[in-house]
Amino acid sequence: MKESARYAKIVEWSEEDQCYIGSAPGLLYGGCHGEQEQEVFEHLCRIVEETIALYHETDRELPPPTANRDYVNKMQHVA
Repeated sequence: MKESARYAKIVEWSEEDQCYIGSAPGLLYGGCHGEQEQEVFEHLCRIVEETIALYHETDRELPPPTANRDYVNKMQHVA
């Protein structure tokens, strides 16, 4: 398993910006945006990989993983 798989990646439509926004909460601030959902996800995955590499290069400890926390089922109760 890739180390990046331990971090949740979110791509969602922004009405305000009229584009897709990609983020990886808990790992990096900011993210990416674009008109095509799949392209935003692919770009976000590259950003996550690069962010993890930077953590390793600077001998910084990675934040706790955010994936595998069953967010899908937890979010069903919010809607």
